[in-house]
Amino acid sequence: MSRATAHLLALQEELGGPLPFERFMREALYHPEFGYYTARIRDVGSRGDFSTFATLGNSLAQFLARWIVENKARDVIEVGPGNGQLAAQILGELGWWRRRSVRYHLVDVDGPLHAAQDQRLRGFRVQRHPDLASALRATGGHAWIFSNELPDAFPCRVFELRPEGWLELHLRLGPDGTRELLLPATLPESTAFSGDFRPGQRVEIHESYRHWLRGWAAQWTSGSILTIDYGDPMPALYHRRTAGTLRGYAHHQRLTGHEIYQAPGRLDLTADVNFSDLEKWGEELGWKTTRHATLNEFLPATTEPQFLEAAKAFRVLDQCPSAAFGLPPTRKITG
Repeated sequence: MSRATAHLLALQEELGGPLPFERFMREALYHPEFGYYTARIRDVGSRGDFSTFATLGNSLAQFLARWIVENKARDVIEVGPGNGQLAAQILGELGWWRRRSVRYHLVDVDGPLHAAQDQRLRGFRVQRHPDLASALRATGGHAWIFSNELPDAFPCRVFELRPEGWLELHLRLGPDGTRELLLPATLPESTAFSGDFRPGQRVEIHESYRHWLRGWAAQWTSGSILTIDYGDPMPALYHRRTAGTLRGYAHHQRLTGHEIYQAPGRLDLTADVNFSDLEKWGEELGWKTTRHATLNEFLPATTEPQFLEAAKAFRVLDQCPSAAFGLPPTRKITG
């Protein structure tokens, strides 16, 4: 029995019942001893279990470097820098003269990818922070923040519509493997529940990402936050996706269904991002959406056609604090 499985069985006994899927995902990805992101991952791209858009070429870095220059950004914060490749590409695109006026900050959980970041960013001046609140304190609250494929890495809650209503996915671990159970639960704030679905539909809610936003939003006073990830707004997100979007990756192989439960901590787990939720949650914090479109609309004209086609699966959401527009904040945090 692996350490991960032993831990999850002990946790199940401690809780006195099956594990909510979100808790299983959190332990599988972020447990300090065996979590995929905190203990196992060594690289991203051809040498890792999955690729990000940034590992496919330089077009994303060109777009982000242009974004930094056009906004005359002084403090730039990259959240979840992965193996550091995108940061190195952006700083390279800026050139040595423009880099002099930019302070580049990295926010990342402590983990094996720090070594890869250090190697790729050797020779560049960057500051690393354990969380976004710390980075914002260093910038005085004035910062241009961006992330590439971040929300999808947050643990998500999974719900299935049954004739009696929405039920939450739980897991029962035992000697015969892992069984799925659907149990009643209080529904989180999400636009997913407003969809016109039939029984059997599954949806994923990145509620932990919402909590994360609320943890630092009050410290951010000016700038912009650019969120780049795969996903869609509602209702397109679940068009012809009755089983939802939850999946795993190991050695570039896509895993679905019960396959994702077989080796906790040894594969990446992810779900597509509901961008309607991200807009709504930002509005609750007093943010204004300034741009929202597919990534291919932002990439340079020189981008190769196959990359532009791949970029259609990604979206870019640009949000700013209302104060940046001279508007009073409209913080209507609920739930």
